[in-house]
Amino acid sequence: MKIAVVRAKERGETDRLISETAAFLLAQGVNLAGIVKVLGEDDDANQCREMAVQVLPDGAVIAITQDLGEGSDACKLDPGAIAQAVAEVERQPIENVQLFILNKFGPQEADGRGFRDAIATALAAGIPVLVGVGGSSRAGFDAFVDGLAETLPSDAGAIRDWCLKAMA
Repeated sequence: MKIAVVRAKERGETDRLISETAAFLLAQGVNLAGIVKVLGEDDDANQCREMAVQVLPDGAVIAITQDLGEGSDACKLDPGAIAQAVAEVERQPIENVQLFILNKFGPQEADGRGFRDAIATALAAGIPVLVGVGGSSRAGFDAFVDGLAETLPSDAGAIRDWCLKAMA
């Protein structure tokens, strides 16, 4: 089982590292599955904005936040949109996939929902998995992988090297 986790200290950095790694691998012709966060030109890590994910390798872009109304300054993930993203990923054939990427193992996955089954399916098929994880979900991730994940440094080169080695 090959699974690695990335957790950067700066807010938004894990998303950037995962998304840029996916873009690099796609440019190399790697067949990917999973999702990455769509990065905006004006992403401000200290501000909550609309967020979207893209189904890999070149699937749908799905907005995953919902509008909480005027005056709200909080982010609220849309469970229906997350379920749509999961369904899109699970609908794709896994044959010939070389790497599964999940931008964030979050609260849904920590609670036993979300992309957990997709991760397990990839691992059972011998497909390496690269996952980002937030601090509040790390304990849930660790319990899910039972200590078998390799923690990667927050370094683009190290992440790319792990992916290329894991696929070899």
